[in-house]
Amino acid sequence: MGKRSIMTRGYFTIQTCIQAAHLIRWFCLCFVMLQGMPSTAEDWPQFRGPRGDGSSLVKDLPVSWGGIFDKPKWKTTIPGRGWSSPVVSGDRIWLTSAETTAMVEHRVEETLEENPHGTLDFQTVESVTLLAIEIDGNTGTILQTITLATIAKPAPIHVQNSYASPTPILDEQRVYCHFGSLGTYCIDRKSYKNLWSVKLAIDDITGSGATPVVLDDMIIIPCDGAHEQYLIALDTGTGKPRLKTHRPPIKADKPAFKRAFSTPLVVRQSERTQILSTTAQWLVSYNPKDGSEWWRASIGNGYSLIPRPIVDQGVAFVCSGFMKPEMFAIRIDGSGDVSQSHVVWKKGRQVPEISSPIVLDGKIFCVSSLGVATCVRVADGERLWQQRIPGTYSASPICSEGKIYFTSQSGVTTVIAAEEKYREISRNELFGETYASLAVIEQDLLIRSHPILYRITK
Repeated sequence: MGKRSIMTRGYFTIQTCIQAAHLIRWFCLCFVMLQGMPSTAEDWPQFRGPRGDGSSLVKDLPVSWGGIFDKPKWKTTIPGRGWSSPVVSGDRIWLTSAETTAMVEHRVEETLEENPHGTLDFQTVESVTLLAIEIDGNTGTILQTITLATIAKPAPIHVQNSYASPTPILDEQRVYCHFGSLGTYCIDRKSYKNLWSVKLAIDDITGSGATPVVLDDMIIIPCDGAHEQYLIALDTGTGKPRLKTHRPPIKADKPAFKRAFSTPLVVRQSERTQILSTTAQWLVSYNPKDGSEWWRASIGNGYSLIPRPIVDQGVAFVCSGFMKPEMFAIRIDGSGDVSQSHVVWKKGRQVPEISSPIVLDGKIFCVSSLGVATCVRVADGERLWQQRIPGTYSASPICSEGKIYFTSQSGVTTVIAAEEKYREISRNELFGETYASLAVIEQDLLIRSHPILYRITK
């Protein structure tokens, strides 16, 4: 009895050890699996991500790529040409592109000579076909290439622009594709049917640039052309106009100086929801219920404003555009004309004309077109550092976990620490023109160059 009891106890001891080993192994496996999962999964449904400010909550994004041993997870050749940024919902990626038919050489010269804005720095084509493209995020396979329209003899555009520059927007049911004066198109994401399309009069001269924004059941489109400037909201289900509001008076001798290409920003507050939208010479806050102004602020005499506004702690930061770029800090709690009462500070010197700024940990980071990166303090605009980084810049930066990603037009991404002194973490190169801003999918990055879309994994 005693001997058997001892043997039994020994048997149970061995069994217990075996079970414990299996349990430990199971916990380790679960830990490893959890470590490999995105820490904070979020879609990237619009220009500059879920909050419209370039910030990502995802942890452990790649910081090094492009070498012999750092192969992308996949790369896919995109038909046509376009500078729109990719947008993401789950494992589906959408972007827009444009396929062009070349014009014979003598017709090119004739067309550009007829162009009232001159021939310098302009391109023209015989026709353009507008495309919406859906891609499998896991494999890079193109799932759908949807032809939205073919337009004969489109107006000439700037050589650095494309016929597909605004970024598409996703909601749960639809994808909205905007091409400026060439039209706005709404696609059902399940059936891939074109539900509606609208063409708005926008004499943008150099081609489209501003991306709309979706707020509840409205898609809000800035239309800041040379001869008419307004903001319009369309019903997301039907494309019918819901409201239209004209911009404040713009003092300019030339119509070209009245243009703007900036994407609006929706700011939801407990007391009121605001649509912040820059036009030439003004930052305006609109009431989405009726299109009336909450407030407006003068931001100088600039034109062709492109950077998207950002907001931090009740203050909007906005760039004034070309001619003399300045950055303004404006409190967003005002009413009426707040030009004298709510401007907290303004700064010049190396303010971006194209790329949008980004705010993180009480600091604003931005890069000018010629590659001068700057960090200023949110509270007072004091410059903390300024550093030249390689290349010229159009893409807007993104940030995650205290890191800022700046991507140049030649595909070089410089990753820096979001600190009060300049500290470069890495410099990464891909080949191809890159005007689109980076996007995040799971724990990876999407980089669109011409003609390749890359998925960069760690």
